[in-house]
Amino acid sequence: MDELPELGFYGLAGHSATPRDLLAEITEGERLGLGAAFLSERFTTKEAATLSGAAAAVSERIGIATAATNHNTRHPLLTATFATTMHRLSGGRFALGLGRGFDMLFDVMGLPRVTSAQLEDVTGILRRLWRGEVVAAHDGPAGNFPFLHQDPSFDEDIPIILTAMGERTLEFAGRIADGVVLHTFFTDETLARSVATIRRGAAEAGREPASVRVWSVLATVGDHLDEELRLRKLVGRLATYLQGYGDLLVRVNGWDPAVLARFRADDLVAGYPGAFDAVGTTQELNHVAELLPDEWLAASATGTPDRCAARVLDQFKAGADGVILHGATPAELAPVLDAYRLVRPPGLDDLPRNPGRSR
Repeated sequence: MDELPELGFYGLAGHSATPRDLLAEITEGERLGLGAAFLSERFTTKEAATLSGAAAAVSERIGIATAATNHNTRHPLLTATFATTMHRLSGGRFALGLGRGFDMLFDVMGLPRVTSAQLEDVTGILRRLWRGEVVAAHDGPAGNFPFLHQDPSFDEDIPIILTAMGERTLEFAGRIADGVVLHTFFTDETLARSVATIRRGAAEAGREPASVRVWSVLATVGDHLDEELRLRKLVGRLATYLQGYGDLLVRVNGWDPAVLARFRADDLVAGYPGAFDAVGTTQELNHVAELLPDEWLAASATGTPDRCAARVLDQFKAGADGVILHGATPAELAPVLDAYRLVRPPGLDDLPRNPGRSR
């Protein structure tokens, strides 16, 4: 099949108790021509380094990125070693994706909350280690490190991706990152504004704005899937995001915060013991669907495969360089990919396979 380096998918999207499923997903994604697999991390059965190694072992062409892991959960020398190992194991197909994570989770774990200053500091440390340099007597936002070193022969070109939502983080990512992964359920207007903010951050830092590869994340829930699965992947996923960081998502999209307040005050939602996309019953998800405006759910790709393919094109029109088709396995995406190939824009064949590299 024709290669589609501009499209990606999330491995083990959402919750998964069977990480071995990733092997089949990577194999099928590569067979279908998908350009990149993005691997999120959850502190259950989705540890990013393990999943990354497995993805590289069963593939030859597909790009691989963490999107995202958190720098504060590993020592920087261990993170650097993870990335250099993956870089060589995959033949240069790996990008290290970092993100802020969740403050409340880090609080209960006893870890420092992630800041932009820390991310900039640790990014500099990693890039120096990958160039074979010694990092000595370092005392900065990322920590105090008397001596860090990998190998003087190293000269590794490993892209760093940042996940970002808010305006300041988007501009910051444009300033220091090789690539940016946005968030699911961004409206087209929010996507266009986010891309512009990233490009502005790059330009203000003296970088070529187009050198930062920007990935939108599009919930892709076609009507070829059964109704209960669609409900979980669309309503359940959006409700889960609103549970975790609804204020930020509502703010960046310019949605009505009063709707979020009513959602949170609902008897079912208030104190719900888990994530809706993981444990919500069909009855509960149908109830939640009544709380969410159609406008909010429309920030996705739904309907026929042709309609889903058209929504992918909308992402490119809004300025994205690549589109992560989120919430579906490669096998579930097959009809959408068939439809997309019929309307695919020209000029995308030369995009790098590594998701953190631009043209």
